[in-house]
Amino acid sequence: MSLRTLTIQPDPANPKLTERVSGLDQDGHAVETSVTVERPLTLYLNGQEIVTMMTIGDYPDCLAVGYLLNQNMLRRDDRITGIDVDEETDTVVVRTGRATDYEAKLRKKTLTSGCAQGTAFGDVMEGFGTIRLSDTARLRTSWIYALSKAINLTPSLYLEAGAIHGCVLCQEDRPLVYMEDVGRHNAVDKIAGYMHLNGVPADDKIFYTTGRLTSEMVIKTVQMGIPILVSRSGFTAWGVQLARQADLTLVGRAKGRRFLALAGTGRLVFDADPAGAADEDRRHARKGSGDDE
Repeated sequence: MSLRTLTIQPDPANPKLTERVSGLDQDGHAVETSVTVERPLTLYLNGQEIVTMMTIGDYPDCLAVGYLLNQNMLRRDDRITGIDVDEETDTVVVRTGRATDYEAKLRKKTLTSGCAQGTAFGDVMEGFGTIRLSDTARLRTSWIYALSKAINLTPSLYLEAGAIHGCVLCQEDRPLVYMEDVGRHNAVDKIAGYMHLNGVPADDKIFYTTGRLTSEMVIKTVQMGIPILVSRSGFTAWGVQLARQADLTLVGRAKGRRFLALAGTGRLVFDADPAGAADEDRRHARKGSGDDE
């Protein structure tokens, strides 16, 4: 599979995203290594400050729009009149034709299980139970194996410096958009924003993540209208419960020849013999290991 199928992919050579630092290893020897850069980004919706996020700083327009969508602050039919990014002040302003005021909503924010201090609001599940995912979408097991291989062989910030999560929008066995960030919620929001800004349909897509399949991941995938969620990592009980409620196809622990589906199994098509799938190269098997890396 050619990596040229990716519209957006990580750029580990971007000097703004990593830094070289020196230190000592376990034997006391001087070493130099790459570390991931994180910086604050303050998001405004029209004239109101919404949140300050810690992010690697790429695709701030997608991150801002996706965040607002997934927090139900931006409606699908809202007309975005402008997105202003100021790198000097680390701010992004999303402007809409509709007047907005979320003062009451902002007071109800609660911390989620996501790393890097992700926030969700008290009514983030507003409308969750009314979303209907495509019942014609399918997930061939051959696609799971092909996607895992292609994504794990893609040059990434994770392989360069670690301490980062990756999320990939896929169609059948093709990865399309690969985003990374210090928090998986940010990577998800970047893809949600990209889809909205570019009019990408969700019904026939697969969402792949290196992180845990938590309630947050399930909620955001359902909000985006994507019917299939695949991860290298494991599940939380609430994540499974919500996936079953929404009939989201939930596949976890997808490494090498193995995977486990705990919800939406009616979409699975078993068209590949697991024995024919290749084991992971040990250099890449660490990607997503331990759920947090």
